[in-house]
Amino acid sequence: MRTRRNFLQNAAGAALAAQATRVLAADPLVARAGSDLLNRMSWFNAPASEHYDDGALTTRCKGKTDFWRKTFYGYITDNGHFLHTSASGDFTFQARVNGNYSALYDQAGLMVRLDEKHWMKCGSEFFDGKRWASVVFTHDFSDWSTMEDLSQNGAVYWRVVRKKDSIEAQCSKDGEKFVTVRQGYFPANAEVMVGVMSAAPEGPGFDAVFDQLTIARA
Repeated sequence: MRTRRNFLQNAAGAALAAQATRVLAADPLVARAGSDLLNRMSWFNAPASEHYDDGALTTRCKGKTDFWRKTFYGYITDNGHFLHTSASGDFTFQARVNGNYSALYDQAGLMVRLDEKHWMKCGSEFFDGKRWASVVFTHDFSDWSTMEDLSQNGAVYWRVVRKKDSIEAQCSKDGEKFVTVRQGYFPANAEVMVGVMSAAPEGPGFDAVFDQLTIARA
């Protein structure tokens, strides 16, 4: 027998379900991938050129560009290229990254950014005549850690996982088995920008390719 209480409970349940559907539809972290995700992203420092093709982004990086603050070198540079979307809470962002790295410190990968003093980047970087898997965490001052890259001539999958007050940087050669490169502190809860980045601190610039972009709740 339907009662007023049954009716109100059903109506409340329907309203909550509709609200949840609207929230999920508006949430940029729900099953966004490929072209759908790229269409929602915008540039912080646009590259010399950009080309979009079926979920892939090819960019020509400008020369004398970088993201770095103070440590060892004493300078602040914040003119690297960063295509980003907004995210809050816990999330996982992933992309396959490649480039024709050739000049000292040519780099391409992922970035999570709160503001000019708080950010992290990870990806492939060229120095000592070869590619390295590189991670930088910045809290006013930048630091730097490296290990041998997973490939010297092919694409590498990079992933950042934000949970609570940390970000974990991971990489993979096949997109299935990931290796943790580093975990570091990052302010919890605050909305951030996350996406793909490239820079050419010493050289004239280079081409970088990003595809298989995905973002989801961690």
